[in-house]
Amino acid sequence: MSRERALKVVLVLVGLAFSAGVFPVADSLRHQNQAMYTFDMMLSLYVALGIFLLIAVPNPSANRSLIAFTAWSSFAHAAVMAVTSFSKGGYRGDLWGVAVLVIIGIFLIVLAPAKPSSERASAAVV
Repeated sequence: MSRERALKVVLVLVGLAFSAGVFPVADSLRHQNQAMYTFDMMLSLYVALGIFLLIAVPNPSANRSLIAFTAWSSFAHAAVMAVTSFSKGGYRGDLWGVAVLVIIGIFLIVLAPAKPSSERASAAVV
């Protein structure tokens, strides 16, 4: 499987997984579960990110910044989850989420499209 094809598969899988967050958000809002509103706000950002990842599938090279943002924000979220998992009263079940987010970030960084040669040449001149 080529690198670009593998990236497209990862973008579809991550995009669908993130977009699926719309269901718990909608359910929480429908039942007016105020205890979940903070979680709903965070999850809604992932839903939007998932939709844009799905839009990026046909042309990943044109969406390098989005792919990089997804990878690095996954690392950042994983770091925060890891710290809170080990902090006072933390929930160790979050460690599964940490692992998943780190794996997503690694796959996206490894498979990210290379800069076009024109961008590399202009970066060298600057």
